[in-house]
Formats: sequence, C-alpha cells, structure tokens
Amino acid sequence: MSNGKPDFAAPAIVDRATFQAEVDALRVREKAHTREGDAIAAARRRLPMVKVDGTVALIGENGPVTLLDVFEGRRMLIVYYYMWFDGQPAAEQCEGCTFFTTQVRELSHIHSRDVTYATFSQGAFEESLRYRELMSWKMPWYSAQASLDTLLVGRRIGMMHLVCYLRRGSDVFETYWTTRRGVEAMDNSYRLLDLTVYGRQEDWEDSPAGWPQHWGETNHPFRRDGRPISQWRRLKAGHSDAL
Repeated sequence: MSNGKPDFAAPAIVDRATFQAEVDALRVREKAHTREGDAIAAARRRLPMVKVDGTVALIGENGPVTLLDVFEGRRMLIVYYYMWFDGQPAAEQCEGCTFFTTQVRELSHIHSRDVTYATFSQGAFEESLRYRELMSWKMPWYSAQASLDTLLVGRRIGMMHLVCYLRRGSDVFETYWTTRRGVEAMDNSYRLLDLTVYGRQEDWEDSPAGWPQHWGETNHPFRRDGRPISQWRRLKAGHSDAL
C-alpha cells in the first residue's frame, strides 16, 4: 500500500544511463510519429471541399442565425456537433461530449488564425444552453437541431462530429470532418495521460500485466457516481443542474 492506495506493477528500476538510452530509442519513434502527423496534416490541407448552404438555419443566444453568421466574420470555422438527449437531466447527458468540450477554453490563438470555434447542439437550444451554463463554458453555442439532415448529410446524426468550414465571401464550404477518436483533437487530458507510466488506464490499451486498466460498469472513464466527471466540480461550486 502507498498512501492508502494499492500498489500496482511498475517498470523495472535501472540506472540513469540505461533509462536515458531507452528514452533516446523511443524518441526516434516519437519523432517519426510527429513527422507522419505533419504529413497527414499536409494531405488534409490538400483535400477537395464541398459547398454547403450558408443560409441553413440555426438558433443562437440572440435568436435565429445562419451558418454564415456563425463565422463571426472570420474566414474559417470549426464546429463540434454536441450529442444531446432532449428532456434528460444533466447527469444523463453525453459524458464523452462533456469530456471533450470541457477542454475547449482559450480561443484567442484560434481566432488569431482567422478561425472561429462554435458548438452546435444536436438538441433543443434553451435546454442545452442551460447545460453550457452549468458547465461554465464560454464558447459560442447554437442549436442545429432543425438543420442536422442538411449539415450532416450522409453521416449519422446523434454522434459526435468535428467539422471544418471555409468561407469565401458568402459561399461556405466543408473542408474536413471526423468523428469518434478523431475528436481527440479537442483533448489534452488523454494526451497528457498517454505520457504517464499507466497511460489512460483503459481496457483496450496495450499495457504490461499488472498495470491498472479495467474501468468496468462502475468505473466509467468519463463518469463517476452516476454523472459525467467534470459536472461534480460545478455542483460543488453551487451551480444548478436543472435543465
């Protein structure tokens, strides 16, 4: 036991020189991975684009707006399509969307590159906006509920999606989209956990025997005690979760 917690298996203990040699060997692979990521990003920038209807209707804090309005005059737009369950309490809202959206904070660097970031709820506006208030999120928030068939044409509505757009005058084009683990582009928690000895501690990871991994039904990676993990801090701060 250590500080009242059970001890897990751990890596072999070696001298500094041996440790550094192993780190140096891994660094070669890390650099190759970074270069491949750069090459993929270069290919992404060369994708063709498809025109979308810039007049498609959304609901924002000041009432009806269009997709074109959401750009806020900037050239590019990144949209996260937030899964939403109308009529369900805060504790039952999507824990994955909560996890990723919680990590979207400072937008000034994105804005400096002529890019706007916004969240499109796939559910009702007023209800989902109250959830944004519970979570203390500040990013622009809209409901795309009435226009999902147009905006996500050919894709599964009700899943998380991250979509990029380009504006040329009053014309709007979709330039990229991803879902599932592609949405980890929004995340820093997992990126940091990946650097630690025990990683994300999830079942699918390739870890040595004796490493903590199993979350199971009572130890969900995004939930604790019946609700998304990041909700608890807001409730302790006195925020209401009435939607």
